[in-house]
Amino acid sequence: MNILIVDKLSERAVSALSAAGHCVVSETGLKDDALVEAVRIGRPQVLVVRSTKVPAAVMDAGPSLELIVRAGAGYDNIDVQTASQRGIFVANCPGKNAAAVAELTMGLILALDRFIPDNVADARAGTWNKSKYSAARGLKGKTLGILGMGNIGREVVTRARGFDLRIMAWSRSLTDERAAELAIERCEQPTDLAREADIVSVHVAAAPETNGLVDRNFFEAMKPGAYFVNTSRSAVVDENAMRWAMDQKGIRVAADVIANEPSGKDGVLESELARHPNFYLTHHIGASTEQAQEAIAEEAARVINTYAETGHVLNGVNLATHSPATHLLTVRHLDKVGVLAAVLDEVRKAGWNVQEMENVIFEGARAACARIRFDGDAGQEVIDRIAAHPDVLAASAIPL
Repeated sequence: MNILIVDKLSERAVSALSAAGHCVVSETGLKDDALVEAVRIGRPQVLVVRSTKVPAAVMDAGPSLELIVRAGAGYDNIDVQTASQRGIFVANCPGKNAAAVAELTMGLILALDRFIPDNVADARAGTWNKSKYSAARGLKGKTLGILGMGNIGREVVTRARGFDLRIMAWSRSLTDERAAELAIERCEQPTDLAREADIVSVHVAAAPETNGLVDRNFFEAMKPGAYFVNTSRSAVVDENAMRWAMDQKGIRVAADVIANEPSGKDGVLESELARHPNFYLTHHIGASTEQAQEAIAEEAARVINTYAETGHVLNGVNLATHSPATHLLTVRHLDKVGVLAAVLDEVRKAGWNVQEMENVIFEGARAACARIRFDGDAGQEVIDRIAAHPDVLAASAIPL
Protein backbone atom coordinates (compact mmCIF):
# COMPACT_ATOMS: atom_id res chain seq x y z
CA MET A 1 0.00 0.00 0.00
CA ASN A 2 1.06 3.60 -0.57
CA ILE A 3 1.40 5.31 2.81
CA LEU A 4 1.93 9.03 3.43
CA ILE A 5 3.12 10.02 6.92
CA VAL A 6 2.90 13.75 7.61
CA ASP A 7 3.76 13.86 11.32
CA LYS A 8 6.77 12.36 13.02
CA LEU A 9 6.52 8.61 13.55
CA SER A 10 9.23 6.48 15.13
CA GLU A 11 11.85 5.05 12.79
CA ARG A 12 11.12 1.57 14.07
CA ALA A 13 7.47 1.82 13.02
CA VAL A 14 8.38 3.25 9.61
CA SER A 15 10.87 0.42 9.09
CA ALA A 16 8.24 -2.14 10.09
CA LEU A 17 5.84 -0.75 7.48
CA SER A 18 8.52 -0.78 4.79
CA ALA A 19 9.53 -4.32 5.73
CA ALA A 20 5.89 -5.39 5.26
CA GLY A 21 6.16 -4.33 1.63
CA HIS A 22 4.45 -0.95 1.79
CA CYS A 23 5.64 2.11 -0.10
CA VAL A 24 6.18 4.62 2.70
CA VAL A 25 6.67 8.34 2.13
CA SER A 26 7.40 10.47 5.19
CA GLU A 27 7.00 14.23 4.67
CA THR A 28 6.62 15.86 8.04
CA GLY A 29 5.33 19.39 8.23
CA LEU A 30 2.82 19.19 5.39
CA LYS A 31 -0.40 21.04 6.06
CA ASP A 32 -3.16 23.02 4.37
CA ASP A 33 -2.57 23.47 0.61
CA ALA A 34 0.76 21.62 0.72
CA LEU A 35 -0.94 18.56 2.19
CA VAL A 36 -3.72 18.72 -0.38
CA GLU A 37 -1.15 18.83 -3.19
CA ALA A 38 0.89 15.97 -1.71
CA VAL A 39 -2.21 13.78 -1.51
CA ARG A 40 -3.26 14.73 -5.04
CA ILE A 41 0.14 13.89 -6.53
CA GLY A 42 1.14 10.95 -4.33
CA ARG A 43 -2.29 9.24 -4.34
CA PRO A 44 -1.74 7.49 -0.99
CA GLN A 45 -4.09 4.78 0.18
CA VAL A 46 -3.19 5.44 3.83
CA LEU A 47 -2.59 8.79 5.52
CA VAL A 48 -0.97 8.91 8.97
CA VAL A 49 -1.24 12.06 11.10
CA ARG A 50 -0.80 13.20 14.66
CA SER A 51 -1.67 16.88 15.06
CA THR A 52 -2.02 17.76 11.37
CA LYS A 53 -5.57 18.67 10.42
CA VAL A 54 -7.29 16.59 7.73
CA PRO A 55 -10.21 18.59 6.30
CA ALA A 56 -12.52 17.64 3.45
CA ALA A 57 -10.19 19.24 0.89
CA VAL A 58 -7.53 16.63 1.61
CA MET A 59 -9.98 13.78 1.03
CA ASP A 60 -11.31 15.41 -2.12
CA ALA A 61 -7.75 15.51 -3.46
CA GLY A 62 -7.17 11.80 -2.87
CA PRO A 63 -9.75 9.48 -4.43
CA SER A 64 -7.42 6.57 -3.69
CA LEU A 65 -7.45 7.31 0.06
CA GLU A 66 -8.86 4.37 2.02
CA LEU A 67 -7.64 4.81 5.58
CA ILE A 68 -6.64 7.72 7.81
CA VAL A 69 -4.77 6.77 10.97
CA ARG A 70 -4.54 9.22 13.84
CA ALA A 71 -1.34 8.32 15.71
CA GLY A 72 -2.90 9.16 19.05
CA ALA A 73 -6.15 8.83 20.95
CA GLY A 74 -8.22 11.87 19.99
CA TYR A 75 -9.23 12.44 16.39
CA ASP A 76 -10.91 15.84 16.38
CA ASN A 77 -8.29 17.11 13.90
CA ILE A 78 -9.88 14.85 11.25
CA ASP A 79 -13.14 15.63 9.47
CA VAL A 80 -14.65 12.28 10.38
CA GLN A 81 -18.08 13.13 8.93
CA THR A 82 -16.62 13.76 5.49
CA ALA A 83 -14.49 10.62 5.75
CA SER A 84 -17.62 8.58 6.47
CA GLN A 85 -19.41 10.13 3.50
CA ARG A 86 -16.44 9.30 1.26
CA GLY A 87 -16.18 5.72 2.55
CA ILE A 88 -12.78 6.38 4.11
CA PHE A 89 -11.93 4.50 7.29
CA VAL A 90 -10.64 6.51 10.26
CA ALA A 91 -8.74 4.75 13.05
CA ASN A 92 -6.91 5.90 16.15
CA CYS A 93 -4.47 4.45 18.68
CA PRO A 94 -6.31 4.63 22.02
CA GLY A 95 -4.72 3.95 25.38
CA LYS A 96 -1.11 4.05 24.23
CA ASN A 97 -0.45 7.52 25.65
CA ALA A 98 -2.47 7.07 28.85
CA ALA A 99 0.50 6.73 31.19
CA ALA A 100 2.25 9.74 29.67
CA VAL A 101 -0.81 12.00 30.05
CA ALA A 102 -1.37 10.78 33.60
CA GLU A 103 2.23 11.59 34.48
CA LEU A 104 1.86 15.14 33.16
CA THR A 105 -1.42 15.48 35.06
CA MET A 106 0.27 14.71 38.36
CA GLY A 107 3.11 17.07 37.46
CA LEU A 108 0.64 19.89 36.83
CA ILE A 109 -1.13 19.24 40.12
CA LEU A 110 2.20 19.46 41.94
CA ALA A 111 3.09 22.59 39.97
CA LEU A 112 -0.13 24.28 41.08
CA ASP A 113 0.36 23.35 44.71
CA ARG A 114 4.04 24.35 44.89
CA PHE A 115 4.00 27.24 42.37
CA ILE A 116 6.88 25.49 40.61
CA PRO A 117 6.83 27.57 37.37
CA ASP A 118 6.81 30.82 39.36
CA ASN A 119 9.65 29.55 41.57
CA VAL A 120 11.75 28.82 38.50
CA ALA A 121 10.86 32.10 36.76
CA ASP A 122 11.85 34.19 39.79
CA ALA A 123 15.08 32.26 40.30
CA ARG A 124 16.06 32.73 36.65
CA ALA A 125 15.33 36.45 37.01
CA GLY A 126 17.66 36.62 40.00
CA THR A 127 14.91 36.92 42.62
CA TRP A 128 15.00 34.88 45.85
CA ASN A 129 11.52 34.77 47.35
CA LYS A 130 11.36 31.84 49.74
CA SER A 131 8.73 33.46 51.95
CA LYS A 132 6.33 33.74 49.00
CA TYR A 133 6.70 30.12 47.96
CA SER A 134 6.69 28.47 51.38
CA ALA A 135 2.91 28.31 51.72
CA ALA A 136 1.93 25.22 49.72
CA ARG A 137 -1.20 23.45 50.94
CA GLY A 138 0.08 19.92 50.40
CA LEU A 139 -1.80 17.12 48.65
CA LYS A 140 -2.13 14.42 51.30
CA GLY A 141 -5.75 13.89 52.25
CA LYS A 142 -7.13 16.28 49.64
CA THR A 143 -9.95 15.24 47.32
CA LEU A 144 -9.17 14.67 43.65
CA GLY A 145 -12.18 14.67 41.33
CA ILE A 146 -11.67 13.00 37.95
CA LEU A 147 -13.99 13.76 35.03
CA GLY A 148 -13.80 10.78 32.68
CA MET A 149 -12.71 7.27 33.56
CA GLY A 150 -11.22 5.99 30.34
CA ASN A 151 -7.65 4.74 30.01
CA ILE A 152 -6.11 8.02 31.15
CA GLY A 153 -8.51 8.54 34.05
CA ARG A 154 -7.68 5.08 35.39
CA GLU A 155 -3.95 5.76 35.08
CA VAL A 156 -4.42 8.96 37.08
CA VAL A 157 -6.21 6.97 39.79
CA THR A 158 -3.22 4.64 40.06
CA ARG A 159 -0.77 7.52 40.51
CA ALA A 160 -3.00 9.59 42.78
CA ARG A 161 -3.11 6.78 45.34
CA GLY A 162 0.61 7.30 45.91
CA PHE A 163 -0.14 10.84 47.07
CA ASP A 164 -2.77 9.68 49.60
CA LEU A 165 -5.52 11.54 47.77
CA ARG A 166 -9.17 10.80 48.28
CA ILE A 167 -10.44 10.00 44.77
CA MET A 168 -13.88 10.55 43.35
CA ALA A 169 -14.97 10.38 39.72
CA TRP A 170 -17.74 11.01 37.26
CA SER A 171 -18.17 9.31 33.92
CA ARG A 172 -21.20 8.37 31.86
CA SER A 173 -20.07 4.75 31.87
CA LEU A 174 -18.94 4.53 35.49
CA THR A 175 -21.11 2.22 37.59
CA ASP A 176 -21.19 1.75 41.35
CA GLU A 177 -19.72 -1.72 40.87
CA ARG A 178 -16.82 -0.46 38.77
CA ALA A 179 -16.17 2.39 41.20
CA ALA A 180 -16.00 -0.13 44.04
CA GLU A 181 -13.50 -2.21 42.07
CA LEU A 182 -11.32 0.87 41.61
CA ALA A 183 -11.78 1.88 45.25
CA ILE A 184 -13.07 5.32 44.32
CA GLU A 185 -16.28 7.24 44.95
CA ARG A 186 -18.75 7.72 42.09
CA CYS A 187 -20.52 11.05 41.56
CA GLU A 188 -23.97 11.23 40.01
CA GLN A 189 -23.34 14.51 38.18
CA PRO A 190 -20.26 16.58 37.23
CA THR A 191 -21.39 19.39 39.51
CA ASP A 192 -21.51 16.95 42.46
CA LEU A 193 -17.83 16.29 41.82
CA ALA A 194 -17.09 20.01 41.49
CA ARG A 195 -18.60 20.74 44.90
CA GLU A 196 -16.53 18.10 46.70
CA ALA A 197 -13.15 18.25 44.98
CA ASP A 198 -10.10 20.24 46.04
CA ILE A 199 -8.56 19.33 42.67
CA VAL A 200 -10.45 18.62 39.43
CA SER A 201 -8.76 16.81 36.56
CA VAL A 202 -10.44 16.43 33.16
CA HIS A 203 -10.02 13.27 31.06
CA VAL A 204 -13.08 13.00 28.81
CA ALA A 205 -12.84 12.55 25.07
CA ALA A 206 -13.76 15.39 22.72
CA ALA A 207 -17.25 14.64 21.37
CA PRO A 208 -20.48 16.55 20.76
CA GLU A 209 -21.84 15.41 24.11
CA THR A 210 -18.75 16.67 26.00
CA ASN A 211 -18.44 20.01 24.23
CA GLY A 212 -18.58 22.67 26.95
CA LEU A 213 -19.11 20.01 29.64
CA VAL A 214 -17.18 22.13 32.13
CA ASP A 215 -19.32 25.27 32.03
CA ARG A 216 -20.23 28.21 34.26
CA ASN A 217 -22.42 25.99 36.46
CA PHE A 218 -19.49 23.66 37.02
CA PHE A 219 -17.10 26.44 38.01
CA GLU A 220 -19.75 28.03 40.24
CA ALA A 221 -19.99 24.72 42.10
CA MET A 222 -16.22 24.45 42.67
CA LYS A 223 -14.64 25.40 45.96
CA PRO A 224 -12.97 28.83 46.07
CA GLY A 225 -9.24 28.45 45.44
CA ALA A 226 -9.53 24.90 44.14
CA TYR A 227 -7.20 23.55 41.46
CA PHE A 228 -8.40 22.72 37.94
CA VAL A 229 -6.33 20.64 35.48
CA ASN A 230 -7.20 19.98 31.85
CA THR A 231 -5.07 17.57 29.81
CA SER A 232 -8.04 16.55 27.67
CA ARG A 233 -9.27 18.92 24.94
CA SER A 234 -9.95 22.65 25.05
CA ALA A 235 -13.48 22.23 23.64
CA VAL A 236 -14.51 20.40 26.80
CA VAL A 237 -14.09 23.58 28.84
CA ASP A 238 -15.90 26.91 28.51
CA GLU A 239 -12.83 29.14 28.69
CA ASN A 240 -14.85 32.28 29.41
CA ALA A 241 -16.36 30.57 32.43
CA MET A 242 -12.90 29.37 33.45
CA ARG A 243 -11.56 32.92 33.29
CA TRP A 244 -14.46 34.07 35.47
CA ALA A 245 -13.60 31.36 37.99
CA MET A 246 -9.97 32.44 38.11
CA ASP A 247 -10.93 36.09 38.53
CA GLN A 248 -13.82 35.73 40.95
CA LYS A 249 -13.15 32.52 42.89
CA GLY A 250 -9.38 32.27 42.84
CA ILE A 251 -9.49 28.98 40.97
CA ARG A 252 -5.97 28.05 39.84
CA VAL A 253 -5.72 26.29 36.50
CA ALA A 254 -3.10 24.18 34.76
CA ALA A 255 -3.79 23.11 31.18
CA ASP A 256 -2.00 21.28 28.41
CA VAL A 257 -4.54 22.49 25.84
CA ILE A 258 -6.00 25.84 24.89
CA ALA A 259 -8.42 27.08 22.25
CA ASN A 260 -6.80 28.28 19.01
CA GLU A 261 -3.39 26.99 19.96
CA PRO A 262 -0.77 26.95 17.15
CA SER A 263 -1.20 23.88 14.96
CA GLY A 264 2.51 23.39 14.28
CA LYS A 265 5.48 22.55 16.48
CA ASP A 266 6.53 26.19 16.56
CA GLY A 267 4.63 29.43 16.25
CA VAL A 268 3.29 32.50 17.96
CA LEU A 269 0.87 31.97 20.84
CA GLU A 270 -1.73 34.71 20.86
CA SER A 271 -3.66 34.20 24.08
CA GLU A 272 -4.49 36.59 26.88
CA LEU A 273 -5.51 33.57 28.93
CA ALA A 274 -1.93 32.25 28.85
CA ARG A 275 -0.78 35.42 30.62
CA HIS A 276 -3.29 35.15 33.48
CA PRO A 277 -1.47 34.86 36.84
CA ASN A 278 -3.69 31.92 37.89
CA PHE A 279 -3.04 29.98 34.70
CA TYR A 280 -0.23 27.56 33.86
CA LEU A 281 0.00 26.30 30.27
CA THR A 282 2.12 23.55 28.79
CA HIS A 283 2.55 23.08 25.04
CA HIS A 284 0.10 20.22 24.35
CA ILE A 285 2.75 17.69 25.32
CA GLY A 286 0.62 15.20 27.25
CA ALA A 287 1.48 12.29 24.95
CA SER A 288 4.97 13.51 24.13
CA THR A 289 7.22 11.02 25.84
CA GLU A 290 9.50 8.60 24.03
CA GLN A 291 7.68 5.67 25.61
CA ALA A 292 4.25 6.89 24.52
CA GLN A 293 5.30 7.83 21.01
CA GLU A 294 6.95 4.46 20.43
CA ALA A 295 3.85 2.64 21.64
CA ILE A 296 1.56 4.80 19.50
CA ALA A 297 3.73 4.31 16.41
CA GLU A 298 3.73 0.55 16.87
CA GLU A 299 -0.05 0.58 17.18
CA ALA A 300 -0.40 2.72 14.04
CA ALA A 301 1.75 0.22 12.14
CA ARG A 302 -0.36 -2.65 13.49
CA VAL A 303 -3.56 -0.95 12.33
CA ILE A 304 -2.17 -0.44 8.83
CA ASN A 305 -0.71 -3.94 8.46
CA THR A 306 -3.91 -5.57 9.71
CA TYR A 307 -5.94 -3.55 7.23
CA ALA A 308 -3.60 -4.44 4.37
CA GLU A 309 -3.70 -8.16 5.24
CA THR A 310 -7.35 -8.64 6.20
CA GLY A 311 -9.33 -5.55 5.25
CA HIS A 312 -10.38 -5.14 8.88
CA VAL A 313 -9.87 -1.77 10.57
CA LEU A 314 -8.67 -1.97 14.15
CA ASN A 315 -9.78 0.91 16.39
CA GLY A 316 -12.13 2.21 13.71
CA VAL A 317 -13.96 5.33 14.88
CA ASN A 318 -16.44 5.88 12.02
CA LEU A 319 -18.07 2.50 11.57
CA ALA A 320 -21.79 2.30 12.34
CA THR A 321 -22.48 0.38 15.54
CA HIS A 322 -25.94 -0.53 14.26
CA SER A 323 -26.69 -0.61 10.55
CA PRO A 324 -30.19 0.04 9.15
CA ALA A 325 -30.46 -3.62 8.14
CA THR A 326 -33.90 -5.12 8.71
CA HIS A 327 -33.28 -8.75 7.66
CA LEU A 328 -30.55 -11.38 7.54
CA LEU A 329 -30.32 -13.45 4.36
CA THR A 330 -28.42 -16.71 4.78
CA VAL A 331 -27.35 -18.59 1.66
CA ARG A 332 -25.54 -21.93 1.86
CA HIS A 333 -24.00 -22.59 -1.52
CA LEU A 334 -21.36 -24.45 -3.49
CA ASP A 335 -18.06 -22.62 -3.67
CA LYS A 336 -18.18 -21.91 -7.38
CA VAL A 337 -17.57 -18.90 -9.58
CA GLY A 338 -20.65 -16.75 -10.16
CA VAL A 339 -22.91 -18.07 -7.40
CA LEU A 340 -22.69 -14.99 -5.22
CA ALA A 341 -22.99 -12.76 -8.27
CA ALA A 342 -26.30 -14.45 -9.10
CA VAL A 343 -27.51 -14.06 -5.51
CA LEU A 344 -26.59 -10.38 -5.43
CA ASP A 345 -28.31 -9.86 -8.77
CA GLU A 346 -31.56 -11.11 -7.22
CA VAL A 347 -30.95 -8.83 -4.25
CA ARG A 348 -30.52 -5.89 -6.63
CA LYS A 349 -33.69 -6.71 -8.54
CA ALA A 350 -35.62 -6.90 -5.27
CA GLY A 351 -34.42 -3.42 -4.28
CA TRP A 352 -32.75 -4.67 -1.10
CA ASN A 353 -29.96 -2.42 0.18
CA VAL A 354 -27.06 -4.54 1.42
CA GLN A 355 -25.67 -3.20 4.71
CA GLU A 356 -23.26 -5.96 5.74
CA MET A 357 -22.03 -9.11 4.04
CA GLU A 358 -19.69 -12.00 4.77
CA ASN A 359 -18.92 -15.29 3.06
CA VAL A 360 -17.23 -18.11 4.97
CA ILE A 361 -15.77 -21.23 3.38
CA PHE A 362 -16.15 -24.71 4.86
CA GLU A 363 -13.19 -27.06 5.16
CA GLY A 364 -12.32 -28.59 1.80
CA ALA A 365 -13.57 -25.52 -0.11
CA ARG A 366 -16.56 -27.37 -1.53
CA ALA A 367 -19.27 -25.29 0.15
CA ALA A 368 -19.68 -21.86 1.68
CA CYS A 369 -22.18 -19.81 3.64
CA ALA A 370 -23.02 -16.21 2.82
CA ARG A 371 -24.69 -13.95 5.37
CA ILE A 372 -26.14 -10.77 3.95
CA ARG A 373 -27.76 -8.15 6.16
CA PHE A 374 -30.05 -5.92 4.14
CA ASP A 375 -32.68 -3.24 4.39
CA GLY A 376 -35.81 -4.12 2.43
CA ASP A 377 -38.99 -6.14 2.17
CA ALA A 378 -38.00 -9.82 2.35
CA GLY A 379 -40.54 -11.27 -0.08
CA GLN A 380 -40.65 -15.08 -0.16
CA GLU A 381 -40.64 -15.11 -3.96
CA VAL A 382 -37.13 -13.60 -3.96
CA ILE A 383 -35.92 -16.21 -1.48
CA ASP A 384 -37.41 -18.93 -3.67
CA ARG A 385 -35.62 -17.64 -6.76
CA ILE A 386 -32.29 -17.60 -4.89
CA ALA A 387 -32.90 -21.12 -3.54
CA ALA A 388 -33.72 -22.35 -7.06
CA HIS A 389 -30.21 -21.58 -8.32
CA PRO A 390 -28.56 -24.93 -9.17
CA ASP A 391 -25.51 -24.20 -6.99
CA VAL A 392 -27.45 -22.91 -3.96
CA LEU A 393 -27.98 -25.53 -1.26
CA ALA A 394 -30.45 -23.52 0.85
CA ALA A 395 -31.64 -19.95 1.39
CA SER A 396 -33.56 -18.23 4.14
CA ALA A 397 -34.25 -14.76 5.51
CA ILE A 398 -35.19 -13.71 9.02
CA PRO A 399 -36.06 -10.28 10.46
CA LEU A 400 -33.48 -8.61 12.71
